[in-house]
Amino acid sequence: MRIIHTSDWHLGRTFHGVELLDDQMAALSHLAAIVAEESADVVVVAGDVYDRSVPSADAVRVYDRGLAEIAAAGAQIVITSGNHDSPTRLGAGSAFAAAGGLHLRTAIEAIDEPVTLRDEFGEVAIYGIPYLEPETARRHLGVDDARSHAEVLSAAMDRVRADLASRSARSVVAAHAFVVGALASGSERSISVGGVETVGAENFSGVDYVALGHLHSPQRLGETIRYSGSLLPYSFGERSDRKSVWIIELDAHGVAEVRARELPRIRGLSSLAGTLAELLTDGSLRQMEDHYVEAVLTDPVRPVDAMRQLRKRFPHAVHVRWERPHLGAGLDYRSRVHGRTDADIVAAFVTDVRDAPTTRERDLVDRAVRAVVGEPESDGGAGGEWALFEIEADVAESA
Repeated sequence: MRIIHTSDWHLGRTFHGVELLDDQMAALSHLAAIVAEESADVVVVAGDVYDRSVPSADAVRVYDRGLAEIAAAGAQIVITSGNHDSPTRLGAGSAFAAAGGLHLRTAIEAIDEPVTLRDEFGEVAIYGIPYLEPETARRHLGVDDARSHAEVLSAAMDRVRADLASRSARSVVAAHAFVVGALASGSERSISVGGVETVGAENFSGVDYVALGHLHSPQRLGETIRYSGSLLPYSFGERSDRKSVWIIELDAHGVAEVRARELPRIRGLSSLAGTLAELLTDGSLRQMEDHYVEAVLTDPVRPVDAMRQLRKRFPHAVHVRWERPHLGAGLDYRSRVHGRTDADIVAAFVTDVRDAPTTRERDLVDRAVRAVVGEPESDGGAGGEWALFEIEADVAESA
């Protein structure tokens, strides 16, 4: 039997505010093409199908179309839920869906009820362990004292092993968890809510292959315990990742081979740094013009309308920030304010975030500081409250 392991589709996710559904649909179409090319029998999705528990209508349409393409390519599909999914919504209609080859394992009560498939060597049992929030899962699993992910996952795997002992079958477990030794990429949402979030790989002993979801970079914790990673990069920290799926070959004795199949890159990610003029004219950046771009601007003065200008050359620029070149590490707050007046500190702040204040602006700062600390204007008569009123009027007039 040939199985494809994938996870963390996160349908409906945005990237710095940019809609990704077209990219996600393209990635699912590539996945369906791999199913056809590999003549895969089953696609296992280890959680986080959606990016939120109540997905948008457009995200549901992409999900429906993606599943249809995978099924048309010839594979059955086994899905479990992740911490981003609503188990109830994702698992709706599971009894009817199974008749068409879509097997939804999102309920804790069904952890020891595998999807059973057959090949020329006999039965293959595929178990789905959804994301287990300790506070909720411990009651369903009969371990009322459990407080950590490790404890509830151990109880879930005890149920899996007990069922497996009654069968003569090779086994696959799809689980959504953070296993000790794996590396997060930074775009995952923490799954620790009132307990320790990591679990040990030893919890998965006794099964032939463990298809993990939750972490977004492909990685392996052993020959038969692996994360497939996400379909797309969801942070600039993943820009060097080669997104892929795992192809698992089962023979009569269990896992015969596990190999990676890379997914085509839909759009590259690039992190650029330099002055705005440099980024707009540097010929070496031509190949990044169609990438999602984050830019760190090093101009001495904050450029006006920088994102609009960047998008003339990089239409998919999604994030820009300004870092003045003279502001480096080692300048702590205490050393920067030592011996300086309040007005000097405020003026320096304006300089850091924009540029040096004008003489009129500096005068307004001086008057505002005197008003706040209770020093009346030299022409007297009124206290700080009246001085602030005059300053507000001056600011409104200058605007």
